[in-house]
Amino acid sequence: MNFQESITIRMLHSAEELTAVKDLESLIWADEDPVPVNHSIAVVKNGGMAIGAFSGDRLIGFQYSFPGFDGTNVYLCSHSMGIDPDFRKMGIGEKLKLKQREEAQKMGYHRIEWTYDPLETVNGYLNLNKLGGVCTKYIENCYGDMPDILNAGLPSDRFLVEWNIAEEASKRRADAINIREVPQLIHVEEDSYGFPVPVSVSLDYEEKANLLCVPVPNQFQSIKSNNLKAALAWRLKTREVFTHYLGKGWAVTSLQKSAHPNLHYYILSRNFHNGVKEN
Repeated sequence: MNFQESITIRMLHSAEELTAVKDLESLIWADEDPVPVNHSIAVVKNGGMAIGAFSGDRLIGFQYSFPGFDGTNVYLCSHSMGIDPDFRKMGIGEKLKLKQREEAQKMGYHRIEWTYDPLETVNGYLNLNKLGGVCTKYIENCYGDMPDILNAGLPSDRFLVEWNIAEEASKRRADAINIREVPQLIHVEEDSYGFPVPVSVSLDYEEKANLLCVPVPNQFQSIKSNNLKAALAWRLKTREVFTHYLGKGWAVTSLQKSAHPNLHYYILSRNFHNGVKEN
């Protein structure tokens, strides 16, 4: 049997299942405190959800969400998703998110929101390209100092993803874009180890183009492990660009992979409003 076919995705409800989620959280994020089981039980009984991915009886991935309210509308806040390190790069995250959309629609939700680190490009490709989410807000140091192995040492800046699940537009957006024809907002050079380093930014394209691109490293954790100063430079330069343009109404609509060995490119669009492209 194909291993992918042996993975099952289902909703979680019992204390035993949610204890397994807590244990998997501890494995994935090490030093970060997992969500207490009594809290997650209360959430799934009151408009939230927990979804598990299983290989046989083994929990290998999860997704955890709770209701949110923006003062006008209720939405689903997608708080965390994690995959066992032994089972990554197998499409499990996408399966969990699609199940989340299916169940959220059944419950009457129209929108799902969550945050992610814009320098984690695997997450970016899933969130924007495969699922069709859009980022219109950049949050500086969203969660404060985080001691876990993925976040320690840097401000916890995040994109806010808006996923409109009420429309078919929430599917993959994969417009082909020639990067060479789009203004690039960060000038990049290489350090002595061959890692890309941001040197300068451009903030003067508001009236000159409808599409812009922002280069980002495609192996950010490797840079962080070997050159924390370069990792911090990426955090601060991308923060400068995204806060500027998103603050002026632009939206991040896709992540473009490229032939460059060390870089991917976020695409910013001027003509997006509430996740809908305006011609």
